[in-house]
Amino acid sequence: MEYMFIGLILVIMFVLVTTVMDKLNKLENRMKNIKITLDQIAKVVEVPEHPINNDLRELLKEGKEIQAIKQVRAVLGLSLLEAKQYVDALKI
Repeated sequence: MEYMFIGLILVIMFVLVTTVMDKLNKLENRMKNIKITLDQIAKVVEVPEHPINNDLRELLKEGKEIQAIKQVRAVLGLSLLEAKQYVDALKI
């Protein structure tokens, strides 16, 4: 009886975890699509770049990628991963 109860709890936990992970993946995809849309709108409306971008490009030319990432984190308040992605986008 106890094993059946434990098994049932494990199945319920598995279903809950997979459901939450699926919802998170969907939200992440929606956020990516929203970012793409916002980037396209910004280009059409000609929204100026953030002033930090010129400084970051100079740091990248000097080979100081880590310093550029640190500066992005300090100025824009991004996480390490987000700051890395931001700097990588400037390389293109």
